[in-house]
Amino acid sequence: MAQDVPDEAPLSESTQASVAQAAPGLAEARELTAESAKAFLDEFFADPTTDPYYTGASVAIIKDGEVLAESGYGLADAEQEAAVDPQETLFRVASVSKTFTAVAIMQLVEQGLIELGGDIRDYLPELEFDNTTGMPVTVADLLLHLSGLEVRDPKPTDLHPDLDRVVEIEDVVMSRMPDVVREPGSAYMYDNFGYQMLGLIVQEVSGERFEDYVQTHIFEPLGMDSSTFVLTDQALEQLATGYDPAGNPLEPYAVTPTVMPEGGMLSTAGDMTRFMLAFLGEGELDGQRVLSEASVREMEQYRAYVHELLPDTTYGFEAPMQLPGAGSSDAIVTKAGDLIGFSSYLVLLPEEETGFFLTYNQQGVLRNLFYPAFMAAFFPEYAAPAALDDFTPQAAGELDKFTGYYADLRLRPFVTQLTPGEGDGTLTIADAFLGARQLQQVDDNLFVDELTGQFTGFRLDEMGEPTYMKEPYLNPLGYAVKGEAAAGFADVSADDPYAAFIHALQSLGYYPNDNEAMFGPEVAVSRAEYVQRLLAVSMVQPSASSELAFADLEGHPLAGYVQAAYELGMVQGSGDARFEPDRPVQRQEAAVMVWRLLQAQYPNELFADVALAGETAAWAEPAVRMMVALGLYGPEVELDGQGAADYRSRVAMNREQLAALLYRILTQPTDQIVAAQQSAQQAAPEADPGEAAPGEDAPGEAATSQDAPREAQEPATDGAPAEEQLQTPAEASPAAPASAGQGPDEQAPDAQDAA
Repeated sequence: MAQDVPDEAPLSESTQASVAQAAPGLAEARELTAESAKAFLDEFFADPTTDPYYTGASVAIIKDGEVLAESGYGLADAEQEAAVDPQETLFRVASVSKTFTAVAIMQLVEQGLIELGGDIRDYLPELEFDNTTGMPVTVADLLLHLSGLEVRDPKPTDLHPDLDRVVEIEDVVMSRMPDVVREPGSAYMYDNFGYQMLGLIVQEVSGERFEDYVQTHIFEPLGMDSSTFVLTDQALEQLATGYDPAGNPLEPYAVTPTVMPEGGMLSTAGDMTRFMLAFLGEGELDGQRVLSEASVREMEQYRAYVHELLPDTTYGFEAPMQLPGAGSSDAIVTKAGDLIGFSSYLVLLPEEETGFFLTYNQQGVLRNLFYPAFMAAFFPEYAAPAALDDFTPQAAGELDKFTGYYADLRLRPFVTQLTPGEGDGTLTIADAFLGARQLQQVDDNLFVDELTGQFTGFRLDEMGEPTYMKEPYLNPLGYAVKGEAAAGFADVSADDPYAAFIHALQSLGYYPNDNEAMFGPEVAVSRAEYVQRLLAVSMVQPSASSELAFADLEGHPLAGYVQAAYELGMVQGSGDARFEPDRPVQRQEAAVMVWRLLQAQYPNELFADVALAGETAAWAEPAVRMMVALGLYGPEVELDGQGAADYRSRVAMNREQLAALLYRILTQPTDQIVAAQQSAQQAAPEADPGEAAPGEDAPGEAATSQDAPREAQEPATDGAPAEEQLQTPAEASPAAPASAGQGPDEQAPDAQDAA
């Protein structure tokens, strides 16, 4: 897609410098041998920077049909001081299970029992779901995460301590079956449920239970003697203890369904060695064939790209993580896996006849350190900056088509905003996690991030208009969909101070996109409506509990949301078993509900120096200070001449104010704000008493969110209204996917709190 324009530098000097700085050192490759592999592993795990990211780890490396290393590091159980044994210690490999589910499908394809292009209804005729696209969902669509099905991620309760409970695959699939919400094959959304369906297809077509099929047709032929999808007593004895990020041990848990095709496999590094040898051996090991050579080739081939530097998926694998300046190589297939207490990474380089498998008993980013280090040491050519064609960046006006809001298909609260950049060929990209940064265009639909040298790509329709974005940070395993241009509301004028917030949420699909509809900007928000709106932008579903915490919720249409908020610890009621769902919510009550979800992440002492004006109840002051410091408010909050904020705490919140709050929750870079606040507090004692401390407001001056934010910034409008990881859901907090039962334990500061 790049234009052939001689003598044009593909990147600006600043971008070339950032790419060169970010890319791993491209030293001469070390020969990969048993000796060099062991030396690399010993060096890597001896490096103190890796210590926080694992308690125990097991790793295997193969090349040219030979096992170069099978090593254990750290402890499988810290309390027992049990070392990791690469042959005996089992780990939950989580979504690496999907590769084995794909192998089972490909075996049945070889036997003529399944067609990759076949409609899934042909194999699961009892499925009931709506599909108005006119295109069937195929087996290949499920394998490639292109089904178009509405997201159905595991529920928090799908991981539970009852090791004797049995839940069948078909019961979960039939009870949770989603509808098709976009054309199958059109967009990449990482899909756990799709692989659960594939496991059910294996079971139905083969006539064998899924776990028995995999045991008989994959594990046994390959000599993977410890691997299993069933948590037997023997497996429990061999299973490493999982640890949380703080190093605390986790109790053993079972999964739902009990046999989970998308993420329930347990294995050892030694067993995974045998799988890698078989796959890179054209599907055969020690005379036992589990795949034909043709099936192996099929599983290695990427079938969906945003750009040639950004492949998506193959049958059973996904693209490797980007290397700065190099993108993702389609000569490498990988599969990552995460479950509570465990992470894994399977990497295969077929052209090099090389593979490695890394697994560890602490969910986290150890693999993000291991992969680039391994590639830089042994295959630096894959980390070399991409040889981009010469390209003339488009003028600023031509890039306007990319601007707007994008929401992740799987994790909808992950919102990205693109606005015009600082010159031709540039865009500004911003999100709540990294803040704002510049993108420079290097191809028609490809931009390089000047912060890290990684690529962001766009899928363009037949008219050249962007429909989806793929970026490397928030969720590289899927696309974000571009929001529609906001139509506006009949009662919200373009110059209304809240219009930009309202239109942004309209573009993202949180409000109806109908310019004849009435928004009711000054209508007071009820307590139940507030809870529902806040949980909806955080992907929290209504509680299914039949026992309600408040007597006055019986029969209320939003009772499920209020109950979910109660289970999260977000609301406590009025002290007499009533919630008063239809009473207008005071702004200070609304603040306390958010504060209860965030106070474990952001302790009160961070905001103790935030000055408040107006009247705020004592029980709400910590919450209001936090909201002001994080910029979680709209134009209704003003600073006085001394920098004190009047939050209008005792006033009822109305719909336009709620829109501003929801927008802030989705877009405000709160972690960066808190980091700036901490820096300011640390610097304050050393500051000249006559000067404002770094990051603080001087009297009469308003800070921006990049300093010590006390004044929320407006959405970028350019003079017009704003237009348009098996990974379980994250812990509950506004702007992140949340789940009932995972809220902070802290209580409100006073029982008088009516929130």
